[in-house]
Amino acid sequence: MKDELQLLHCFLAVAKAQNFRAAADQLGVTRSAVSQAMRKLEDQLGIALVHRTTRHVRLTEAGQTLHQQISGPLAAVQLALEEVSEEGPVRGLLRVAVTSIAERFLSGPLISAFAAAHPHITLDVTVTDDESDIIAGGFDAGLRLGEVIEQDMIAIPLTGPQRQVVVATPSYLSAQGTPQHPNDLLGHRCIGWRAGLELAPYRWEFQENGRDFSLAVAPRVTTNDMLLMVRTALADGGITIGMEETFAPYLERGELVSVLDSYLPYFPGFYLYYPNRRNQPRKLRALVEHVKGWEQVAGSLPGSTAI
Repeated sequence: MKDELQLLHCFLAVAKAQNFRAAADQLGVTRSAVSQAMRKLEDQLGIALVHRTTRHVRLTEAGQTLHQQISGPLAAVQLALEEVSEEGPVRGLLRVAVTSIAERFLSGPLISAFAAAHPHITLDVTVTDDESDIIAGGFDAGLRLGEVIEQDMIAIPLTGPQRQVVVATPSYLSAQGTPQHPNDLLGHRCIGWRAGLELAPYRWEFQENGRDFSLAVAPRVTTNDMLLMVRTALADGGITIGMEETFAPYLERGELVSVLDSYLPYFPGFYLYYPNRRNQPRKLRALVEHVKGWEQVAGSLPGSTAI
């Protein structure tokens, strides 16, 4: 029975990745092991499940049928196996999708402490600003700003309210002038952010007299990498925008200064979120408890909320 389950798990990994190498990386085995497992499963069933080429793997009609029939039940079996082993150490692969601006989660200490506390859990963190469904993406949980989380998710606060800041070096502002209103940014050299290659640059968001508005600043430098935005700003490259936590060390040292603060209100912070299910895997419960403890240490209000 154990061998059959392993073969089916391997098949699901191949079906998702459509590539033996990628499936092997996901499973933590060699490409040869995946190929042998697929061949063994096909031999047992007496039918081809995948079409193989030098670069891609595509499911046959029989493979598509098998995938549709076993993906849900096999996930339920995996959850059941985890639940009946309550007395042993928490184990398993825990996949989390995290927005690139979640500084507190991605800075290192939170993840390091979790890994130390749960040596049998493999934490797989995908940093992505794609707001697609975490369930469809195969993730156990996600971490985003509260305002963009789906309504049917359970959410655990990681931070208190957050806000964005607009920053530049003192020397840049001395040379180019300090903007007094967001519209003044149109005359400045701005460093912007773009979520994807085919998407327009992010419109900078502000509030004035209780009214929200956004501004297309036509950035001179655009990137999807926040670290590059920080480094460019530190090199007197212009004015940029981002989460206050991201810039906090540079603001404290005076390397960067914030402008237009009165136009940048606070909004709901970052939450760990996951599907509202009756039974949660132990590995996910372990992360939830870790985040709750971390949030309490950070000084924010503890607890959870339904988004």
